Amino acid sequence: MNKLISIEEAADMIKDGMTIMFGGFLGCKNPFKLVDALIEKGIKDITLIANDTSFPEVGIGKLIVNKQVKKVIASHIGTNKETGNQMNYGELEVELVPQGTLAERIRAAGGGLGGVLTPTGIGTIVAEGKTIVEVDGKQYLLEKPLKADVALIVGAKVDTKGNIRYAKATRNFNPIMATAADLVIVEADEIVEPGQIDPDDVMTPGIFVDYIVKGE
Repeated sequence: MNKLISIEEAADMIKDGMTIMFGGFLGCKNPFKLVDALIEKGIKDITLIANDTSFPEVGIGKLIVNKQVKKVIASHIGTNKETGNQMNYGELEVELVPQGTLAERIRAAGGGLGGVLTPTGIGTIVAEGKTIVEVDGKQYLLEKPLKADVALIVGAKVDTKGNIRYAKATRNFNPIMATAADLVIVEADEIVEPGQIDPDDVMTPGIFVDYIVKGE
Protein backbone atom coordinates (compact mmCIF):
# COMPACT_ATOMS: atom_id res chain seq x y z
CA MET A 1 0.00 0.00 0.00
CA ASN A 2 1.29 3.43 -0.95
CA LYS A 3 0.89 5.65 2.11
CA LEU A 4 2.18 8.83 0.45
CA ILE A 5 -0.63 11.21 -0.46
CA SER A 6 -0.97 14.91 -1.18
CA ILE A 7 -2.11 17.51 1.34
CA GLU A 8 -5.26 17.94 -0.75
CA GLU A 9 -6.04 14.21 -0.66
CA ALA A 10 -5.56 14.22 3.11
CA ALA A 11 -7.88 17.20 3.55
CA ASP A 12 -10.55 15.43 1.49
CA MET A 13 -10.63 12.67 4.12
CA ILE A 14 -11.61 15.13 6.84
CA LYS A 15 -15.33 15.90 7.12
CA ASP A 16 -17.44 18.40 9.03
CA GLY A 17 -18.24 17.33 12.58
CA MET A 18 -15.27 15.01 13.03
CA THR A 19 -13.31 14.62 16.25
CA ILE A 20 -9.68 15.38 15.46
CA MET A 21 -6.56 15.00 17.59
CA PHE A 22 -3.71 17.39 16.81
CA GLY A 23 -0.17 16.73 17.99
CA GLY A 24 1.89 19.58 19.34
CA PHE A 25 2.52 21.70 22.41
CA LEU A 26 1.92 25.46 22.20
CA GLY A 27 2.20 25.17 18.45
CA CYS A 28 5.46 23.21 18.65
CA LYS A 29 4.92 20.67 15.89
CA ASN A 30 1.29 21.21 15.14
CA PRO A 31 0.70 19.82 11.62
CA PHE A 32 0.89 23.27 10.04
CA LYS A 33 0.28 22.32 6.41
CA LEU A 34 -2.65 20.07 7.27
CA VAL A 35 -4.17 22.80 9.45
CA ASP A 36 -3.87 25.28 6.58
CA ALA A 37 -5.55 22.76 4.27
CA LEU A 38 -8.48 22.42 6.69
CA ILE A 39 -8.77 26.20 6.83
CA GLU A 40 -8.75 26.45 3.03
CA LYS A 41 -11.37 23.71 2.74
CA GLY A 42 -13.53 25.29 5.44
CA ILE A 43 -14.03 22.15 7.54
CA LYS A 44 -16.34 23.10 10.41
CA ASP A 45 -17.89 21.81 13.63
CA ILE A 46 -14.62 20.16 14.65
CA THR A 47 -14.20 18.65 18.08
CA LEU A 48 -10.54 19.46 18.66
CA ILE A 49 -8.41 17.39 21.04
CA ALA A 50 -4.98 18.83 21.81
CA ASN A 51 -2.79 19.82 24.70
CA ASP A 52 -3.72 23.48 24.12
CA THR A 53 -5.09 25.83 21.47
CA SER A 54 -1.71 27.35 20.60
CA PHE A 55 -1.67 31.06 19.72
CA PRO A 56 -4.19 32.91 17.51
CA GLU A 57 -1.81 33.08 14.55
CA VAL A 58 -0.05 29.71 14.96
CA GLY A 59 -1.14 26.22 13.92
CA ILE A 60 -4.41 24.99 15.38
CA GLY A 61 -4.98 28.40 16.94
CA LYS A 62 -6.04 29.59 13.48
CA LEU A 63 -8.87 27.05 13.42
CA ILE A 64 -10.21 28.63 16.61
CA VAL A 65 -9.96 32.15 15.19
CA ASN A 66 -11.78 30.98 12.05
CA LYS A 67 -14.58 29.52 14.21
CA GLN A 68 -14.23 26.08 12.64
CA VAL A 69 -14.20 24.37 16.05
CA LYS A 70 -17.35 23.62 18.07
CA LYS A 71 -15.65 21.95 21.05
CA VAL A 72 -12.16 21.92 22.54
CA ILE A 73 -10.79 19.23 24.84
CA ALA A 74 -7.45 20.51 26.12
CA SER A 75 -5.34 21.09 29.21
CA HIS A 76 -5.19 24.90 28.88
CA ILE A 77 -6.34 27.71 26.62
CA GLY A 78 -4.62 30.75 28.10
CA THR A 79 -2.26 31.47 25.20
CA ASN A 80 -5.10 31.94 22.73
CA LYS A 81 -7.42 34.72 23.90
CA GLU A 82 -9.88 33.91 21.11
CA THR A 83 -10.58 30.51 22.70
CA GLY A 84 -11.57 32.18 25.95
CA ASN A 85 -13.61 34.84 24.18
CA GLN A 86 -15.63 32.28 22.23
CA MET A 87 -16.12 30.21 25.36
CA ASN A 88 -17.38 33.23 27.33
CA TYR A 89 -19.82 34.16 24.55
CA GLY A 90 -21.18 30.62 24.36
CA GLU A 91 -19.82 30.05 20.83
CA LEU A 92 -17.38 27.31 21.81
CA GLU A 93 -17.61 24.46 24.29
CA VAL A 94 -14.41 23.94 26.26
CA GLU A 95 -13.59 20.88 28.36
CA LEU A 96 -10.46 21.50 30.41
CA VAL A 97 -8.60 18.33 31.37
CA PRO A 98 -5.48 18.22 33.58
CA GLN A 99 -2.51 17.65 31.29
CA GLY A 100 -1.45 14.30 32.74
CA THR A 101 -5.03 13.08 32.72
CA LEU A 102 -5.40 14.16 29.09
CA ALA A 103 -2.33 12.16 28.11
CA GLU A 104 -3.46 9.09 30.04
CA ARG A 105 -6.99 9.20 28.60
CA ILE A 106 -5.51 9.19 25.10
CA ARG A 107 -3.08 6.43 26.05
CA ALA A 108 -5.98 4.39 27.48
CA ALA A 109 -7.84 4.61 24.18
CA GLY A 110 -4.74 3.49 22.30
CA GLY A 111 -4.24 0.58 24.67
CA GLY A 112 -7.84 -0.58 24.55
CA LEU A 113 -8.37 0.14 28.26
CA GLY A 114 -11.66 1.06 29.88
CA GLY A 115 -10.14 4.12 31.52
CA VAL A 116 -7.56 5.19 34.07
CA LEU A 117 -7.74 5.89 37.80
CA THR A 118 -6.19 9.17 38.97
CA PRO A 119 -6.31 11.20 42.18
CA THR A 120 -6.00 14.40 40.16
CA GLY A 121 -9.20 16.41 40.42
CA ILE A 122 -10.63 14.78 43.53
CA GLY A 123 -12.49 17.42 45.54
CA THR A 124 -12.65 19.87 42.62
CA ILE A 125 -15.07 20.65 39.81
CA VAL A 126 -13.08 18.19 37.67
CA ALA A 127 -14.75 15.39 39.67
CA GLU A 128 -18.31 16.55 39.01
CA GLY A 129 -20.41 13.78 37.45
CA LYS A 130 -17.54 11.28 37.41
CA THR A 131 -17.23 7.89 39.06
CA ILE A 132 -15.05 7.80 42.17
CA VAL A 133 -13.30 4.51 42.93
CA GLU A 134 -11.65 3.70 46.24
CA VAL A 135 -8.44 1.65 46.16
CA ASP A 136 -6.64 0.73 49.39
CA GLY A 137 -8.46 3.52 51.23
CA LYS A 138 -7.62 6.23 48.67
CA GLN A 139 -10.09 7.86 46.27
CA TYR A 140 -9.50 8.05 42.52
CA LEU A 141 -11.45 9.44 39.59
CA LEU A 142 -12.29 7.07 36.77
CA GLU A 143 -11.29 8.96 33.63
CA LYS A 144 -12.59 7.41 30.43
CA PRO A 145 -10.59 6.85 27.22
CA LEU A 146 -10.35 9.64 24.68
CA LYS A 147 -10.46 8.57 21.03
CA ALA A 148 -10.75 10.48 17.75
CA ASP A 149 -11.94 9.95 14.21
CA VAL A 150 -8.64 11.34 12.94
CA ALA A 151 -5.21 12.07 14.41
CA LEU A 152 -3.09 14.64 12.58
CA ILE A 153 0.47 14.32 13.84
CA VAL A 154 3.99 15.37 12.86
CA GLY A 155 7.21 13.40 12.51
CA ALA A 156 10.74 14.66 11.99
CA LYS A 157 11.73 11.69 9.82
CA VAL A 158 9.20 9.25 8.38
CA ASP A 159 9.88 6.34 6.05
CA THR A 160 7.44 5.38 3.30
CA LYS A 161 6.04 2.57 5.45
CA GLY A 162 5.03 5.10 8.09
CA ASN A 163 7.71 4.45 10.72
CA ILE A 164 8.31 7.70 12.59
CA ARG A 165 11.20 9.32 14.40
CA TYR A 166 10.40 12.46 16.40
CA ALA A 167 12.95 15.15 17.23
CA LYS A 168 13.42 16.46 20.76
CA ALA A 169 10.30 18.16 22.20
CA THR A 170 8.27 17.38 19.08
CA ARG A 171 7.72 13.98 20.63
CA ASN A 172 5.13 15.64 22.94
CA PHE A 173 1.60 14.34 22.21
CA ASN A 174 2.29 12.96 18.74
CA PRO A 175 3.20 9.34 19.69
CA ILE A 176 0.21 8.63 21.90
CA MET A 177 -2.24 10.27 19.50
CA ALA A 178 -0.99 7.97 16.74
CA THR A 179 -2.49 5.05 18.68
CA ALA A 180 -5.89 6.55 19.49
CA ALA A 181 -7.67 7.42 16.24
CA ASP A 182 -9.43 5.53 13.47
CA LEU A 183 -7.41 7.38 10.82
CA VAL A 184 -3.83 8.60 11.37
CA ILE A 185 -2.13 11.02 9.00
CA VAL A 186 1.45 12.10 9.68
CA GLU A 187 2.97 15.29 8.29
CA ALA A 188 6.63 14.48 7.71
CA ASP A 189 9.46 17.00 7.85
CA GLU A 190 11.57 14.48 5.91
CA ILE A 191 10.48 11.37 4.03
CA VAL A 192 12.99 8.55 3.59
CA GLU A 193 13.05 5.00 2.28
CA PRO A 194 12.54 1.96 4.55
CA GLY A 195 15.75 1.11 6.37
CA GLN A 196 16.97 4.70 6.51
CA ILE A 197 15.69 5.05 10.07
CA ASP A 198 17.59 2.94 12.57
CA PRO A 199 15.07 0.49 14.11
CA ASP A 200 16.19 1.71 17.55
CA ASP A 201 15.08 5.22 16.55
CA VAL A 202 11.54 4.27 15.50
CA MET A 203 9.22 5.87 18.03
CA THR A 204 5.92 5.16 16.28
CA PRO A 205 5.77 1.96 14.21
CA GLY A 206 4.29 2.26 10.75
CA ILE A 207 1.40 -0.06 11.64
CA PHE A 208 -0.24 2.89 13.39
CA VAL A 209 0.06 5.24 10.39
CA ASP A 210 -2.43 5.23 7.53
CA TYR A 211 -1.10 8.07 5.38
CA ILE A 212 1.91 10.37 5.02
CA VAL A 213 2.08 13.90 3.65
CA LYS A 214 5.14 16.07 3.08
CA GLY A 215 5.46 18.84 5.63
CA GLU A 216 7.87 21.71 6.08
